[in-house]
Amino acid sequence: MFFSKKTRTFFTATFVGTLSFLSSNSFAQSTPDELKKAFIEEMTTQHQFEKSDVEALLAKASLSEAVLEAIQRPWEAKPWHQYYPIFLTEKRVKKGVEFWNTHADALKRAEQEIGVPAEMIVAIIGVETFYGAYKGKYPVLDALYTLGFHYPPRANFFRSELQEYMLLTREENFNPTELKGSYAGAMGLGQFISSSYRNYAIDFDDDGVRDILNNPVDAIGSVANYFKRHGWKKGEPVAFKAKTQGESFKDVLTDSLKYSHTWHDLTQNQVELIDDNAASIADSEKVKLLEFEIADGHEYWVGLPNFYVITRYNHSPLYAMAVYQLSQQIKNAKNS
Repeated sequence: MFFSKKTRTFFTATFVGTLSFLSSNSFAQSTPDELKKAFIEEMTTQHQFEKSDVEALLAKASLSEAVLEAIQRPWEAKPWHQYYPIFLTEKRVKKGVEFWNTHADALKRAEQEIGVPAEMIVAIIGVETFYGAYKGKYPVLDALYTLGFHYPPRANFFRSELQEYMLLTREENFNPTELKGSYAGAMGLGQFISSSYRNYAIDFDDDGVRDILNNPVDAIGSVANYFKRHGWKKGEPVAFKAKTQGESFKDVLTDSLKYSHTWHDLTQNQVELIDDNAASIADSEKVKLLEFEIADGHEYWVGLPNFYVITRYNHSPLYAMAVYQLSQQIKNAKNS
């Protein structure tokens, strides 16, 4: 999952809580060695790990300068006109159709049983890992260790994910030193962080194993389950392209990802849809006016509740829009 420099909340996954012994300013008060000591204590007293096992695992972890460099240059820091060409390519669309054809049965079942359209699932996997071709090169243990003990801006979060990772590898009988993923510890075809793996991954092919690392069927079901659990509304639209007039529309532009305005609010501030889809938005519907920087100005969209759900996967409107547009391109290419 990619990250937004603006929000600095890098994941779409549900935050499962920081470790209870860590305060928000713990990094300023404690050294990495002191934090590791507290982490070991937490894992032994709260999660019944052997102290020697936790110490041995941390001793095997390495500080990665490459991870620290990567997390400080997220793609979502780019303007829209530089961001979308990374993902909206003919090659990605073509491979998306191929992935859809190969896994048509699983995608159809995800639509029918979970309620998330096939094109959205395919687009997520396409953006995240190019349909499984690029699942990440960083040892997950090293990434979480580095960011949890040596990256102050998000150290609490990543120590929490290191906790989740240790629980995950124990539950799923994984070797914690072998798994690889993104620079932030996201794994598998859909790039789930450890807490998301534990909470949202499902065994979609009923073989007794939740394998989103290498099993496309489980990955398909798990991405769909993630969307459903975050409020995806079956059969409802995602976003409509809009136009603005005057200056009052700026009153309904907000940096927050939360939806604080209704469609009525937008229309009262000179926001209109470009096509004829206005009839499908109720005046009371919570929506968000989205502004994207293009080479010669800005373009505007109205995000509906399902657009917000995509931002639960990655807290960036750029990411969500790229996924949505890729999904439509893949769907159109498959149906042509």
